[in-house]
Amino acid sequence: MSGERRGLRLGTGLYWDDLSVGAWFHTAGRTITEADLSAFVNLTWLTEELFTNAAERDDMAIKGRVVPGALVYSFAEGLLTAFMQGTGLAFLEAGFTVHAPTLVGDTMRLECEVSELRPTSKPDRGLVRTTNHVVNQRGETVVTYTPLRLMRRRAAP
Repeated sequence: MSGERRGLRLGTGLYWDDLSVGAWFHTAGRTITEADLSAFVNLTWLTEELFTNAAERDDMAIKGRVVPGALVYSFAEGLLTAFMQGTGLAFLEAGFTVHAPTLVGDTMRLECEVSELRPTSKPDRGLVRTTNHVVNQRGETVVTYTPLRLMRRRAAP
C-alpha cells in the first residue's frame, strides 16, 4: 500500500540480536486429540499398528493411544512458530531424543533455552541453537531436541 506507515510489526519473531546464551522461554500448551493422531498418520503414512490399532493393545508395550515422536516434534515446532515468524531463515540440523511416550489426550508445551549463538560471514544473519524440551501436563519431558537455525539479524554490526 502506498504511503504505508512504518512501525513495529505485530507477530514478528525474535531476531538473532534479541537472544543471549542462557535465555529461556516457553510456549502455550496444546492437547493432542484422536483426530490429530488420525490425520498425522494418514498424512505421513506412519501406518504402524502401534498408531493405528486402538483395539488390539494387549501385546503392545504401550497400552494407551501412543502418538509418533514425529507428531510430537511437528507440533512442538508449530508451537514455536511465533518465536521465529518472519525472522527464521532455515532449519539446519537437530539432535532428537524421545524420553517417554506421548499419548492421545496429553497436553504438551515447549520449554527452550538458547545454548549457542554464532554470527555468520553474512552480517544480516546468525546461527542459533536451542535446547528444546517437550513437556507434558505432568511436567515430564517426553522429547528433547536441539535445533540449529539460521536467523535474521536486525542490522549489520
